Amino acid sequence: MSVHPVVAEVTARIAARSAAGRSAYLDKLAAAHTEGPARRDLACSNFAHGFAGITGGDKEALRALRRPNVAIVSAYNDMLSAHQPMHEYPAWIKDAARAQGGIAQFAGGVPAMCDGITQGRAGMELSLFSRDVIAMATGIALSHDMFDATVLLGVCDKIVPGLLIGALSFGHLPAILIPAGPMASGLPNKEKARVRQLFAEGKATRENLLEAEAASYHSPGTCTFYGTANSNQLVVEVMGLHLPGASFVPPGTKLRRALTEEAARRAVEISRGEEYTPIGRVVDEKAVVNGVIALLATGGSTNHTMHLVAIASAAGIELSWDDFADLSSVVPLLARVYPNGSADINHFQAAGGVQFLVSTLLDAGLLHEDVHTVAGFGLNRYRKEPVLIEGALTWRNGPDHSLDLDVLRPVSDPFAADGGLRMLSGNLGRAVTKVSAVAPEHRIVEAPARVFTSQDEFSAAFKAGELERDVVVVVRQQGPQANGMPELHKLTPALGVLMDRGFKVALVTDGRMSGASGKVPAAIQVTPEAAVGGPLARVRDGDVLRVDAETGTLEALVDPAELAARDLVDFPPDAQAWTGTGRELFGALRRAVGPADRGASVFGPIAASHFAGQLNQEVSR
Repeated sequence: MSVHPVVAEVTARIAARSAAGRSAYLDKLAAAHTEGPARRDLACSNFAHGFAGITGGDKEALRALRRPNVAIVSAYNDMLSAHQPMHEYPAWIKDAARAQGGIAQFAGGVPAMCDGITQGRAGMELSLFSRDVIAMATGIALSHDMFDATVLLGVCDKIVPGLLIGALSFGHLPAILIPAGPMASGLPNKEKARVRQLFAEGKATRENLLEAEAASYHSPGTCTFYGTANSNQLVVEVMGLHLPGASFVPPGTKLRRALTEEAARRAVEISRGEEYTPIGRVVDEKAVVNGVIALLATGGSTNHTMHLVAIASAAGIELSWDDFADLSSVVPLLARVYPNGSADINHFQAAGGVQFLVSTLLDAGLLHEDVHTVAGFGLNRYRKEPVLIEGALTWRNGPDHSLDLDVLRPVSDPFAADGGLRMLSGNLGRAVTKVSAVAPEHRIVEAPARVFTSQDEFSAAFKAGELERDVVVVVRQQGPQANGMPELHKLTPALGVLMDRGFKVALVTDGRMSGASGKVPAAIQVTPEAAVGGPLARVRDGDVLRVDAETGTLEALVDPAELAARDLVDFPPDAQAWTGTGRELFGALRRAVGPADRGASVFGPIAASHFAGQLNQEVSR
């Protein structure tokens, strides 16, 4: 099957606009790559520090440069359910690498915060910045020139993108991502959402709410709704950065351990020789497009309209929101996983999971098959699913049809003709909207605005009964430069209540809503943000706003000259106000961060000039 013409055209234009940056990035990889271990060039004192803490045979093997050395970079902590299972992984990885003729060292840990805990709290204002801190921490872990390959242990929201951005700075090293898998299904997500709305209305107690939440989030493993954590896993598997079928195998199972050990063995295999597979070659233009398509086909998290842009940039590739929009127009919606349906990620896996998704998209020409992956060349490998046969890990053909058409469908019979992720533009700037969970009758809202600068202001107005009408809720000063661009899920239950009461309701914000925005029509990540003087900063209460996901319109129905002439009436917090909960430590990142449509990154776009000085220094050496 030939590649769909729109997929081919978008891929070609990404490659064309990225030519200079990608070429410079690949030159950097070539300059960094050595035929033997880089550690052989360390001075004796430097090298001795690198193996001083090792005992047994590994020490002599590392000293003698006889075996590939695999770096373990982990986001383990035992507060996050998604990462708690990883406390056993380093020992497994070391044993498996040794059995394969390699060595593994724990190179470093990276921070891992939980957005579920920090929702609506000041700590949430550090969440997006944590991605770039994780990238820097990954860079520190790999900076010792001791390693031939990397395994990256991480699951959630900013953690996987941060690990990838960091690893791509060492793109000459092979890297494999290792997940932990989802927790078992608990209280159905639809029931959890019902209790949340009852609590917002004052019809359920805090104990009722806590009981529902604890029944939903109840054990080690990733949360089971299809937010950013599970979007991470699916997207990176389709990009060829997991072993086939690794994403959604539960923790605490023999298959989960077998896949973890196999990832370690595979890292040794691809570290050099004929199978040498550097991550900088795996993450190319085609892999990036495959990741976007997987996201669109499953109604995944809107956070990836920033994360994928930032990941691509780290590999010298320029991805734009227009690319998302054009691909969304031809990629059908094939999955219904909460908040886009009632099923959870375990139901998706049981229905055929990533393997069926890859198969149907490949058969329709909607994915690039001719790509490098950590499992070998060609995405057809990802049609196969892992199984244990008499205790041995092997792969067999995945299902050739969906096992539950209410959850997962073929391209020939989709839930919707497009991917459900759309771009909005107009006199308020550009924004992202996710309509895969929004009923068609709610996708166009034209109503007076009510402006807030915090979730608490909104909550107070809701409780006071001030929003009992058709309304476009504007929550501004929530962008990257304003306060770190927190997710605003505290708004969702109350907005859902207003919708259920029959009002036309929409949200417009320069903040985030991620993968859990649900049924509320929301124009999010508005750029330019209010903090830098974007048009959203000049909207006033009562202005009629139009949010139209069908035509891609985001407009204030106000005379343009009047809108532009208005004085600003609110501002982001100053340095003195943006303190507490560690926020003052992130002031430099807040000042340096770029706009949402460029990945909301502190690193800036990767261009040929970015590497010029480094390349000159490397050549001179």
